[in-house]
Amino acid sequence: MSDQQQQSFETLAIHAGQEADPLTGAVVPPIYQVSTYKQDGVGGLRGGYEYSRSANPTRTALEENLAALEGGVRGLAFASGLAAEDCLLRTLLAPGDHVVIPNDAYGGTFRLFAKVVGRWGVEWSVADTSDPEAVRAAITDRTKAVWVETPSNPLLGITDIAAVAQVAHEGGAKLVVDNTFASPYLQQPLALGADVVVHSTTKYMGGHSDVVGGALITSDAALGDELAYHQNAMGAVAGPFDSWLTLRGIKTLAVRMDRHSANAERVADLLLSHPKVTRVYYPGLPEHPLHEVAAKQMRAFGGMVSFRVEGGEEAAVEVCNRAKLFTLGESLGGVESLIEHPGRMTHASVAGSALEVPADLVRLSVGIESIDDLLADIKQALG
Repeated sequence: MSDQQQQSFETLAIHAGQEADPLTGAVVPPIYQVSTYKQDGVGGLRGGYEYSRSANPTRTALEENLAALEGGVRGLAFASGLAAEDCLLRTLLAPGDHVVIPNDAYGGTFRLFAKVVGRWGVEWSVADTSDPEAVRAAITDRTKAVWVETPSNPLLGITDIAAVAQVAHEGGAKLVVDNTFASPYLQQPLALGADVVVHSTTKYMGGHSDVVGGALITSDAALGDELAYHQNAMGAVAGPFDSWLTLRGIKTLAVRMDRHSANAERVADLLLSHPKVTRVYYPGLPEHPLHEVAAKQMRAFGGMVSFRVEGGEEAAVEVCNRAKLFTLGESLGGVESLIEHPGRMTHASVAGSALEVPADLVRLSVGIESIDDLLADIKQALG
């Protein structure tokens, strides 16, 4: 067993892929803001680098770090989460293939299937991925992938990764898990049987709302090579400065996720007892229908909380507008707390579909500020 395999998550987050610079001894990987590299003769690549779309040392450091944190053999960094998803789908699928997608998912993911990949001749159907038998029923002889978000966006649904991995593999399909809401600190899908993990590194991995990026990680070396080929051929790679910012954020991922999770639990408890809140979605609550599954496969329950309010859509919008410390904005996973109305914001693209979200739903990304200040803001926003 290598030294890296023996190291804890917190240590890997700071050191994996990030040896001290051999020239200067710098403990942080340099930003290689360069497009091309001098070759040692025709075809003689120095260190394997020729052109920064194909590979860049700063991006390599990030990709090695991502693979280590998820327990995979290959990590790939992209310009955005959707760029990563697009590369994965075009690697795995061909016209005529079929994908099972969840009934609760990020609106951009649904848009990619419904408006982009669907036009390419790939078919998809929706299943409640919290029920392995529903996934089994949705699989056809043309199904090449089962797509899962756990926890899901925005209803914080939980999928039993190991159980659905078995169902997918029995059906001849690969299991893809979007691990954005959990991060690899809280959950490692590859160890539970998933074939590929997807991240929007914009969120918890970067953690500071200052960089956009995406990632794919796999434990299948051959699939990793295919993904790398398509990454280079399609070109939506993470730039060197974005890679550096993401690495910077990952160093504190463990301590941030501990605080996000602790704060979110307190927020969920407050919401559960508030008279104007009709339902709370948080996998850390014993009332969550799959709380035990979440507890089995997650270290803690994360920083995302959604809830529904009395008074319908307009009341939900007013809660968002009255919040002060919780900033009204899309995205999630930064150190600052955010609030949004999914139906009008991040999930507007699923309106009228099987993934349509409740109109009275509010989604919170609970940050790492003082919990007393966050609770006070929630109380005044609810009125």
